[in-house]
Amino acid sequence: MPPAVKKLASRYMRYALPLCLTFIMTFLVSGVATIRALGLTEGMLSKWAESWLFSWCIAFPTMFFLLPVMRRLLGHVIED
Repeated sequence: MPPAVKKLASRYMRYALPLCLTFIMTFLVSGVATIRALGLTEGMLSKWAESWLFSWCIAFPTMFFLLPVMRRLLGHVIED
Protein backbone atom coordinates (compact mmCIF):
# COMPACT_ATOMS: atom_id res chain seq x y z
CA MET A 1 0.00 0.00 0.00
CA PRO A 2 1.46 3.43 -0.92
CA PRO A 3 1.90 5.97 1.89
CA ALA A 4 -0.89 8.50 2.38
CA VAL A 5 1.56 11.38 2.15
CA LYS A 6 4.47 11.40 -0.24
CA LYS A 7 7.79 11.97 1.52
CA LEU A 8 10.31 14.59 0.51
CA ALA A 9 13.52 13.48 -1.12
CA SER A 10 16.58 13.50 1.12
CA ARG A 11 18.14 16.34 -0.89
CA TYR A 12 15.56 18.68 0.68
CA MET A 13 16.87 18.04 4.21
CA ARG A 14 19.19 21.03 3.76
CA TYR A 15 16.14 23.30 3.54
CA ALA A 16 13.65 21.43 5.73
CA LEU A 17 15.84 21.13 8.84
CA PRO A 18 16.54 24.86 9.38
CA LEU A 19 12.98 25.71 8.33
CA CYS A 20 11.42 23.42 10.95
CA LEU A 21 13.95 24.17 13.68
CA THR A 22 13.57 27.93 13.38
CA PHE A 23 9.79 27.66 13.15
CA ILE A 24 9.57 25.77 16.47
CA MET A 25 12.37 27.68 18.20
CA THR A 26 11.03 31.15 17.40
CA PHE A 27 7.44 30.02 18.12
CA LEU A 28 8.39 29.05 21.67
CA VAL A 29 10.87 31.80 22.44
CA SER A 30 8.70 34.64 21.16
CA GLY A 31 5.71 33.19 23.02
CA VAL A 32 7.60 33.07 26.31
CA ALA A 33 9.06 36.56 25.79
CA THR A 34 5.66 38.04 24.91
CA ILE A 35 3.93 36.46 27.90
CA ARG A 36 6.70 37.63 30.23
CA ALA A 37 6.54 41.17 28.85
CA LEU A 38 2.76 41.61 28.53
CA GLY A 39 1.24 38.86 30.65
CA LEU A 40 -1.86 37.00 29.52
CA THR A 41 -3.87 40.02 28.39
CA GLU A 42 -6.10 41.09 25.51
CA GLY A 43 -4.13 41.70 22.34
CA MET A 44 -1.33 39.47 23.52
CA LEU A 45 -1.95 37.01 20.68
CA SER A 46 -1.49 39.61 17.95
CA LYS A 47 1.66 40.97 19.62
CA TRP A 48 2.99 37.42 19.91
CA ALA A 49 2.29 36.69 16.22
CA GLU A 50 4.05 39.89 15.20
CA SER A 51 7.01 39.05 17.42
CA TRP A 52 7.17 35.49 16.11
CA LEU A 53 7.10 36.52 12.45
CA PHE A 54 9.82 39.12 12.94
CA SER A 55 12.07 36.73 14.84
CA TRP A 56 11.50 33.93 12.33
CA CYS A 57 12.49 36.23 9.45
CA ILE A 58 15.84 36.72 11.15
CA ALA A 59 16.32 33.20 12.50
CA PHE A 60 15.64 31.20 9.31
CA PRO A 61 18.29 32.80 7.06
CA THR A 62 20.75 32.78 9.95
CA MET A 63 20.17 29.08 10.63
CA PHE A 64 20.20 28.25 6.92
CA PHE A 65 23.65 29.74 6.39
CA LEU A 66 25.25 28.92 9.75
CA LEU A 67 24.13 25.29 10.10
CA PRO A 68 26.65 23.91 7.56
CA VAL A 69 29.40 26.11 8.99
CA MET A 70 28.72 24.88 12.53
CA ARG A 71 28.64 21.24 11.36
CA ARG A 72 32.11 21.67 9.83
CA LEU A 73 33.50 23.47 12.88
CA LEU A 74 32.10 20.92 15.31
CA GLY A 75 33.41 18.11 13.07
CA HIS A 76 36.90 19.24 14.07
CA VAL A 77 36.24 18.85 17.79
CA ILE A 78 33.83 15.89 17.93
CA GLU A 79 34.95 12.34 17.20
CA ASP A 80 32.95 9.84 15.16
